[in-house]
Amino acid sequence: MQARNFGRLGTVSALTLGGGGIGAVWGPTSREESVATVRAALDAGITHLDLAPTYGDGFEAELVAAEALRQQPSPDVLITTKFGLPDDDETDLPARMRQSLQDSLARLGRDHLDLFVWHAQLRPAEGPATAPRTTGWQVFRDEVVPEFVRLRDEGLIRGWGITGVGFPSAVIETLGTDPRPDGVQVVVNALDLSGDMWVFGDHGRPANGDIVAAAQAGGVPVIGIRAVAAGSLTDTVDREVADDSSVAVDYARAEGFRRLAAELGESAASLAHRYALSVPGVATVVLGVKNRQELAECVAAEERGPLGAEELEQIAKLR
Repeated sequence: MQARNFGRLGTVSALTLGGGGIGAVWGPTSREESVATVRAALDAGITHLDLAPTYGDGFEAELVAAEALRQQPSPDVLITTKFGLPDDDETDLPARMRQSLQDSLARLGRDHLDLFVWHAQLRPAEGPATAPRTTGWQVFRDEVVPEFVRLRDEGLIRGWGITGVGFPSAVIETLGTDPRPDGVQVVVNALDLSGDMWVFGDHGRPANGDIVAAAQAGGVPVIGIRAVAAGSLTDTVDREVADDSSVAVDYARAEGFRRLAAELGESAASLAHRYALSVPGVATVVLGVKNRQELAECVAAEERGPLGAEELEQIAKLR
């Protein structure tokens, strides 16, 4: 599998195994199958696991990863996990971050993380753009960033990052202000569908392309997420979703994308992953797979290589 530049953290595989699938966020699976999927990912050359305490009931994704790594020790695999606000209370953030990190390290059986990600969306320091469980930019700079730096200086983390799906101006300002994050997770998919990750309503619009460009300009590696838009860019959504959910709405919008994939002789999921892997500036693409069959489809897509100019132009016309 292709290795790509990952900034201060060295190199990373083009594909990252995400915790959502193995934590049963994207549909049912079993602990046994999830552990087998992690091991198969390692065998396929994947060098990065993207986890979070909230991926699955009872910290399932972190526990699955820990079990898989006990069975198949891989000391060089990169581990990311996250801290998110469970409420709107911005008090004691450094202490809460540190406790969350220590709890994750205990579950993972590790003494440090490679990347610790702020998993609450950023909002501007001022103005009407707000939403539940978001973090004000000034609070983030004054309290959160200094704690990240302390944790790195103590050797508990090698780097820190943000989930870059918040309000675009706040995210872009973070990517251009020192100290800068060591990674940013950005929605990267063929139809630029943010779905339920956009929480600011009519106060603004997502600007995923601008965020990727700002990350490139600031030398911050991009971790592409939502390559299949929570299942909307697949042949069939394989879990129950409400008819008015963002997934169902986006799936209907993606009919032309599915037709194009069929014309090109591959599945919609394969085409979606190849698109995300073709976007300039993307270091690695996170997979939401929940079993070995889905993993194999994504690995085969990576092996087929990036899309050509004609294919990219055909997708651009669908937007």
